[in-house]
Amino acid sequence: MTRTASVRAVAAAAGAVVLAGALSACGASADDDKHPDHRAFALRGHTLTVDSDDSALEIVASSAVRTGTVDVTRWFQGSVAVGGAPRVTWSFANDRLVLRMKCSGLVADCSARHRIEVPRGVAVTVEDGDGSVRAQGFRDPLDIRTDDGSVRVGDCTGALTLRSGDGSVRADVSSRTVRATTSDGSIRLRLGVVPDRVEARSGDGSVGVVLPRSSYKVTTGSGDGSVHVSVPRDDSSRHVVTAHTGDGGITVETAN
Repeated sequence: MTRTASVRAVAAAAGAVVLAGALSACGASADDDKHPDHRAFALRGHTLTVDSDDSALEIVASSAVRTGTVDVTRWFQGSVAVGGAPRVTWSFANDRLVLRMKCSGLVADCSARHRIEVPRGVAVTVEDGDGSVRAQGFRDPLDIRTDDGSVRVGDCTGALTLRSGDGSVRADVSSRTVRATTSDGSIRLRLGVVPDRVEARSGDGSVGVVLPRSSYKVTTGSGDGSVHVSVPRDDSSRHVVTAHTGDGGITVETAN
């Protein structure tokens, strides 16, 4: 009896290891969700806060969205071998959109993605615990923070504040004020108009800034890396550019 029980225990353990390996090898992807959920929320004011714990986010300002409405599309895939069923939730109150994912247990594998469409004229703040963030089309201020993930922004003219705890930051915009920070990752900024102020700071990663032809007051600093500044410099200029990194090269150049 004891030997039989031991054999069964070993077989069960081996089966669990095989199952764990198989599930982890597959890897859940929200892109595999062919039937995403959709919901519209009523926006009362002219500001929106997106509070997400674990999701890739795409945020778009569009004139096609009705005034006073936030349209959200959600893709989700997940599995838990042993434990509660995975699930995602969304809620909206006081112009704050809260997105949550519950995925815990033995061999938990989940993936979520949200596309958030907001009307023009809305300033947006993003607080993402874990996930990449993409945004485009904003004419109003945009403030993005993700603790773990990349940030990509395009086609914006409003003031930008972009922060990642662990990930790269990219922006191709016509904003006059851009502040980009990452603790671990590279920063690439391309400005379509002469900015009033650009700040780019990386704890560990290269920094590149491409600017329209003009004179700039430029301040740079690298703990370990080369620095190359080719834009015309003028310490009395009202157009200020600051680029710093703890470890990596810095390039500040004029667009071709």
